[in-house]
Amino acid sequence: MQLPGVCTAQKKDGSIYFRASVTYRSKHISLGSFSSSRSAHQAYQEALHILNDTTVTFLSYHPGLSLPFGKWVSLMNFRDNGLYIANPIYIRIRYFEYYLTQDTVLKFDLDDLFYYSSHKIMKRGNRLFISDYGMQTGIGARYGIKSYAVEGRDFRFVNGDNLDFRYENIEILNCFHGVSRVTKAGKPYYKAKIHINGDYIIGYYETDIQAAIAYNKAIDLLKKAGVTRQYVPNYMENVSPSLYADLYDRLSVSPRILSYRPESVSRPEDGNAASTASPL
Repeated sequence: MQLPGVCTAQKKDGSIYFRASVTYRSKHISLGSFSSSRSAHQAYQEALHILNDTTVTFLSYHPGLSLPFGKWVSLMNFRDNGLYIANPIYIRIRYFEYYLTQDTVLKFDLDDLFYYSSHKIMKRGNRLFISDYGMQTGIGARYGIKSYAVEGRDFRFVNGDNLDFRYENIEILNCFHGVSRVTKAGKPYYKAKIHINGDYIIGYYETDIQAAIAYNKAIDLLKKAGVTRQYVPNYMENVSPSLYADLYDRLSVSPRILSYRPESVSRPEDGNAASTASPL
């Protein structure tokens, strides 16, 4: 006799497994596949318990249960908010939570609900990413955080919580290749540097736009000198072609960039060999 909420299925190799499902508010919800009818039925009972008992919370979950934690979150959200989402999302009043694990909870604005309802977030090491059209994309890209960005240098989380991806909590400090904000002689500047066979300082500039254009200029100079390394130039969508050309012509770069040749063996810039290129 088949247990409630359980159906038998067969794999291509002929082996038998069991699927569990539950119907709630006229919606049929798959609970997953299980190796035994008993564990599948247990998952069904757990689902009913969640859906019909509002005292069940995230803290009620423990590893000995049949349901995976992600499904637990989805069922709780359906019970409390009337919206079933396959991904482990729970909607709050002004934001939603995405549960990677019981202890790792990301926060997002409601504007991103549709996107993350259809894109599963994965974690490898400290990297959070989604798979889109077969490509792995870091979730930071959605918020203007470049793949090479370093927290604290290129961006920061305003409230200090690096799991809080609400737009108001992300401040972009620098969005350009080879540019970082520094203090020089007590005054804030933007330093441009480029990696050849080590890091070479291009110069110090008053704005990040100037530093980004100087970086592009350094790329062009190195290519003309015979450097074959492929650099990604900075793109400035709000800078007119005429302004870009004017800055490009006027910005100075380090003499070490101007004189660099691939065959030359010279030590990269360090703290005792600063670039002579100066801000405008």
